[in-house]
Amino acid sequence: MSRWKELSAELHPHVHQLIVRLRKLKDRSELSTRQLAAKTGYSARSWQRYLNGRSLPPRKAVEAMARIGGDDPIRLLVLHEIAAEHWAEGRVITTDAPESAPATPAHTPTGQQPYGRYLRVAVTAGAVALVLSVSAALLLAVRLADARTQLANERASTVAATPAIVSESSVPLIYTCRLEQSDGRWYAGLSRTTDAILAYSYMGPEVAEAQCLLRRAGIPPGDIDGVFGPKTQRAVESIQTRDGLVVDGVIGPHTWKALREAAPK
Repeated sequence: MSRWKELSAELHPHVHQLIVRLRKLKDRSELSTRQLAAKTGYSARSWQRYLNGRSLPPRKAVEAMARIGGDDPIRLLVLHEIAAEHWAEGRVITTDAPESAPATPAHTPTGQQPYGRYLRVAVTAGAVALVLSVSAALLLAVRLADARTQLANERASTVAATPAIVSESSVPLIYTCRLEQSDGRWYAGLSRTTDAILAYSYMGPEVAEAQCLLRRAGIPPGDIDGVFGPKTQRAVESIQTRDGLVVDGVIGPHTWKALREAAPK
């Protein structure tokens, strides 16, 4: 098992969740960063930045890690999409530089150099820094837009409906659980899905269905309000731990199976 450095407290919780999941997949694969580089096409130094929270991994890198670690790529890409939306919050955007790039020599003024030359150097350096910052921001925006478009196309062809995300205008509801058993599986009358991907901040009847099944399994998720909040996430992690699943707090096909077939305790 790798000894990972503690992630920065400045990372958004969704970014933190994605990186922890990628670290678990790397540990499961038992590959070094050099071996990951050979299998994915991304350099070992890039993987070190991704796994230590210094850079957001590209979508293709996340897909490659899911394939190597034997995880569900759709669920991991959902986590990546959510993390990408929050990545730029409170962070300085940086771009990769060549590993062998020489450092810029410092400018050492002398008493014989005129003041005007110092001013020109300062103005030029400021202009270059501004251009690089704007270029990096535009590049990141374009990449995020492309990633969202590609992920939306894939999800449209594989998932019939996607739960909504909680917003300030969302009005909480209270759902009624109507539990019944059919073909050895339990249903609460709100959704019959077995593969919808649900994560923190999602909302809708699918979330309420999962909350009903969690309560039936003896793990209280809080109110049956269809909102995937902290209590529901802790309850999901509890049943994942109990059933020996990957503990990531995200409901996917394996967790749905555990919920629908769980015996009450």
